[in-house]
Amino acid sequence: MSSQHRTWRPPPLTAADGTLLPWPVRRVLGLQRHGGGDPTFKVAPDDAVWRGVRTPSGPATLRILARPCDADVEATAWGPGAEWALESVPALLGGEDDWTGFTTDHPVLLEARRHHPHLRLGRTGLVMEALVPAIIEQKVTGQEAFAGFRMLVRRFGEPAPGPEAASLGLHLQPTPEVLRQVPSWAWLKMHVDPARSKAVVRAARVADALERTVGLAGEEVERRLTSLPGIGEWTAAEVRQRAHGDPDAVSFGDYHVAKDVGWALTGTPWDDDQLRAFLEPYRPQRGRVPALIAAAGLHRPRHGARMSPRTHLPSSVTRW
Repeated sequence: MSSQHRTWRPPPLTAADGTLLPWPVRRVLGLQRHGGGDPTFKVAPDDAVWRGVRTPSGPATLRILARPCDADVEATAWGPGAEWALESVPALLGGEDDWTGFTTDHPVLLEARRHHPHLRLGRTGLVMEALVPAIIEQKVTGQEAFAGFRMLVRRFGEPAPGPEAASLGLHLQPTPEVLRQVPSWAWLKMHVDPARSKAVVRAARVADALERTVGLAGEEVERRLTSLPGIGEWTAAEVRQRAHGDPDAVSFGDYHVAKDVGWALTGTPWDDDQLRAFLEPYRPQRGRVPALIAAAGLHRPRHGARMSPRTHLPSSVTRW
């Protein structure tokens, strides 16, 4: 299978001493990764990031590597969707992300911005790619969520195209058609309870309509997503961030976000209502605040025991 290649010259990033910096490919694309074992996302020993994606033009494997020598980004793609995947690279890597208009006088945020001036939010333009794992990640531990998504992809997805994808174990997410046919017992084996599996299936039934939300205003995207039973504000925000690159999307309802932002800014963990009130003046870029806090590594101390995965679903010995 032949490959297609493209070099992207992003806007120059410079260090404080004027040194040209490579584009932060791994940092930007890290938002698209769902756990260290995500079969659709691999990092090779040479630091190249590989993604298995279902584009509107068909399946594709995309390899992206930043060149430190000249700060260019090399992108190579295989499969029917290769051209679409290559065209998506600038947006995917945050090349279209615009911080203009984001201002703050909070010293913690000012310091975080000073240390992370090149923070970027990318967008895939692929709604179902972001929505399926977001639904699976609802109201469960990260360990359980990532394991469920990993099993779903390996069991019902397919190998990504291209000669090197197989050696990396790179896969594509299942198609909406396949998701609609996954039996209930199979979801339970993947530790995905009926509430979440039904939400995935409902979304798969209207996948084409959901993909058409790309380019709409964030509030309209949220309205359309949350009109489906089983998809709430948190899930919609996760999709808006990844698929739409929406800087105003905030994951209200997350177990950590409000607590960590409050602790970082005031020394006291917040609830969602306190976070909403604080973020209101930052519209339409409210999501920048949690992103800066996360990039700076600021979070409340984790003293308590970690949440344990649930034990009422079938045994975790099953491996797909």
